[in-house]
Amino acid sequence: MANINLLPWREELREERKKEFLIGLGITMAVAGVIIFAGDRFVNNLIGNQNSLNDYLRQTVSSLDEKIVEIRELQRQKAELTERMSVIQDLQGRRPVIVRLFDELVRTLPDGVYYENISRIGDQINFQGLAESNNRVSALLRSLNDSEWFESPVLQQISSNQSGPQGNRFELTVLVTTPDIEEE
Repeated sequence: MANINLLPWREELREERKKEFLIGLGITMAVAGVIIFAGDRFVNNLIGNQNSLNDYLRQTVSSLDEKIVEIRELQRQKAELTERMSVIQDLQGRRPVIVRLFDELVRTLPDGVYYENISRIGDQINFQGLAESNNRVSALLRSLNDSEWFESPVLQQISSNQSGPQGNRFELTVLVTTPDIEEE
């Protein structure tokens, strides 16, 4: 029989396949490395874009926060100015009221009645005075009740006065109202 040695041919084939395998493995590794590198660059680019967008948003938010603080300060100043203006307008509107009140006190005072003390606390006026008779005090109460500037007169106390020509000492309270200017 002929002596044929197939081992070197198989060995060469095995070496060639091993070489092809290693070349394919190298190419696959190279392609995988390129893909990983490209993916890394892409993801890092996305992260960088997101970080720059986040920085822009932080700057915008801080700028808006400063504007909000400034707007709140302006609103506070506006509220203070509005309050001051309303106080000034209220004072301007009440300026003639005191004169009208004194004028109305004189108009409602009947003959034979004299005020000794007048005090005002808020919208309430307290009167202390002397009257010739109880009828004069009643007339005073009626005229105060009929006035547009006063309401709810209440007689607190009445007593006879022995020390002077006036017959009765009285104390009463009345509430101040401001009639509509259009009615006047």
